[in-house]
Amino acid sequence: MTVAASSARVVLVMSASEDEAIKIARVLVEERLAACVNVVGPVRSVYRWRGAIEDAREHLLIIKIRAHMYAKVERRVKELHSYEVPEVIALPLAGGSRRYLEWLLEATAMERRAAKSRQPVGS
Repeated sequence: MTVAASSARVVLVMSASEDEAIKIARVLVEERLAACVNVVGPVRSVYRWRGAIEDAREHLLIIKIRAHMYAKVERRVKELHSYEVPEVIALPLAGGSRRYLEWLLEATAMERRAAKSRQPVGS
């Protein structure tokens, strides 16, 4: 299988807590929207929000996805996230190891083939 780096994205999301980050990570992987999510933190974020400078401890999610799934991933993160305006940023890949990209696509494949193989004979 030939896999191009353009078939994948890395999505960055900041979260208010480790518990929230892990909840989002688990849902994305369980639903096959992400192949892998790294939770990094705490990190310190300094940003402007509603006219004030904020200084917060957050957790960073590094999410590996299929490029065409970005809209679904963004929507799901927003459903699970506590922030009014969560950071959800997708980065294109300039390159990547072929075997890793193949694994990413396999890990995010919908289970159509598996469902077919479970059908009883004669169905």
